[in-house]
Parts: sequence; C-alpha cells; structure tokens
Amino acid sequence: MASEHGTWRFPTEVLAGAGRIGELAGRVRDLGVRRVLIVSDAQVAQLPFFAPLVASLEAENIAVACFTGTHPDPLESDVSAGVAAFHAHEAALIVAIGGGSALDCGKTIALAAATGHRLWDFEIIHTPPALDRPVVPIFAVPTTAGTGSEVGRASVITDVQAARKVILLHPAMLPCLVILDPELTIGLPARLTAWTGMDALAHNLEAYCVNAYHPMADGIAIEGMRLIHDALPAATASGANLKARGTMLAAASMGATAFQKGLGAIHSLSHPIGAHCHAHHGLTNAVLMPYVLEYNRPAIEDRIAHVARCLGIGDGFDGFRGWILALRSQLAIPETIAELGVKERMLDQLAEEAFRDPNTPDNPRPTDAAAMRRILGAALAGRLEGLSA
Repeated sequence: MASEHGTWRFPTEVLAGAGRIGELAGRVRDLGVRRVLIVSDAQVAQLPFFAPLVASLEAENIAVACFTGTHPDPLESDVSAGVAAFHAHEAALIVAIGGGSALDCGKTIALAAATGHRLWDFEIIHTPPALDRPVVPIFAVPTTAGTGSEVGRASVITDVQAARKVILLHPAMLPCLVILDPELTIGLPARLTAWTGMDALAHNLEAYCVNAYHPMADGIAIEGMRLIHDALPAATASGANLKARGTMLAAASMGATAFQKGLGAIHSLSHPIGAHCHAHHGLTNAVLMPYVLEYNRPAIEDRIAHVARCLGIGDGFDGFRGWILALRSQLAIPETIAELGVKERMLDQLAEEAFRDPNTPDNPRPTDAAAMRRILGAALAGRLEGLSA
C-alpha cells in the first residue's frame, strides 16, 4: 500500500472541441509574437487543414516558417535540423502539429534552442542542466489520440548511435496551450487510430497500477480507461465519428496527465522493441499489454477488479483481461511480438535494455532482467499461462 504522501503537478490550458483550431492564430497574436516555427511532418503538412492554418497566421501579420522533417520516431538529427530552422527564422514561438513524434520533436527543438548542452544531458535519469536562455512558448496540436505528448514535459528521441529511445525531461517543454480538435483527426487510417488509441489505454492503465499515492491521477486514469472502453472501437470503425474521435483525444491527454504518477513494464519492454524493430510504439504497447498485465496480477488484482466495475465489466481481473484480449482482437492487433519482428536470439538483449529503462522501477511488481526475459518469452510464444506465478 502506497504511503499517503505525494507531490503532484497538473498541466496546461486546453481548448477542446471541433473547430477550435480556428482560435490558434488569435492566441499567437495575443501573445505579441510575430515569428512562428511550425514543426510537423511531411504527411501532416499535406492535410487539408494545414495550408489554411498557415494562412490564418499570416493574416495576423505573423511570419511563418515550416519544419516538416520529423521522422516517425524523431531522431537527434531531426532536432538539429529543426533548431537550425528555428534560428534561421528567428522564431519566438513553436507550434507543434501532428502525432506524438511531431509534438516530441517540436518540444525538443524548443529545448535545444535554449541550450548548448547535448540532448542526452536532459535524459530523465539526470538532473537537467541549467539553460542558457528561456525556452520559447510552445503550442501543441495533436492529430492523433495516443501519446498525450501535448500535456507532457517529456519527449522521446531516438539515439541512432546507441540504438535506443531516450526519454528527455524538462519542465520548460510543457506546452502553454493545447488544441484538441477532432476535425484534425478525421480520416486517420483505422490501424493508426487503433494503435494510438491502445497507446492511450496503456498510459491510463499503467499509471493507475503504479503503487504510489496520487488519487487525482488515479481518478483521471480510471475515467480515461472508461472513455477508451466506450470510444475506441467506434473511432476505429468510422474515421468521421467526431464524438468518438474527440473523446479519444481527451482520453489521450488524460493518460499523459495520469502518467506523471509513473508507468511500468509495458513501456519498459516497448521502448527497446521499438528501437530495434522500428515497430509503432502504440502497436508494441498493445501487443505486450496482456502479458505484462498477467505478470503484474499478484500486485494489481484488486485494483484491476475496481476498474472492471467502473467500466461495467464483470468477473474482476479475469473480466478486465478478457476485455483487453477481445479489444486487441477486434482492432486486429497481433498476438505476439514475433509479428513485430522480434526473434528468439534478441530476447536477452531486449530484456536487459528493458530492465534499465527508467519506467521499470515504477512497475507494481518487482522486475529484474530475468523477469523481463520471461515476459518477452511468453509474448513471443503467445502464452499467458504461468506468468503471474
């Protein structure tokens, strides 16, 4: 049982609802900013809303430059190129638009532009060094409902040389304004809707299971899971379902708000698999979810039974696990990590890297490299039996 002591932070201003992207230019104008860098990727830059958004900023006499060189898993070189664009434009504000990768890249560009330190000096395991100058304001506009990066102080950048995903953390990376407009997610392919939605579920689920005293995060996580339970199948089935897509945007932000409490072995295992196999983070989380849930069962059974009641699912832990398995099947999520490209020969290295992941200490059941190897072996074989022993 967690001690009833905690230190809590809750994030930023959020404009939620269809059409709210139309308020962005006025918000930039009201800050007195005249030069803006939009950070996105090549696909988002081609979406119908993008050019009108740029035009709305220019109509307010705001000079706009666009950096659209973000990779699906942003690289250190993406950040360097973005910083060069930031300085060349003499930008005073960053608008990050897109999925979690674009949001992470935009936030990290803002951080890197304020310091001469290496990015890796800001890894979450270190005390961040002092900045040379203030970080410019960041506006965040997600076009997928998954990572919740729009309400976070962290970003994930791939260190290509070390073949690992690095979690960077600095409080100045928290966006000062978020726009959750479901119209921007219309037409997102069903598989990406499913994968990003399962990422949001993983955030809410793992945050809730962390053994720490944070009743506000717990309440948000439970409600986030309830919203996903109701909305994710509908959002995946119909790309034009504004209500379901708006609900998923809210649930994604809720997950990232809740995981200030911590995460766990789903993410610890997902990060090295993503780095080595280049699998989508949300997809990897979805594949691993029932295996980690079963491994953690001795430590979380009562808490999961409570969530099951809140979601209207019967049979306690077994009912909740059954829902996860059924949802995974409904969304055409693979059952094993073999389908992500993981091979038996990789398991020892993946297990060691997962054990060293900064999320591992927050897993509700104590976990060492051998336990990580055990979970990976089960996830490779598609076997849940015996993991909770």
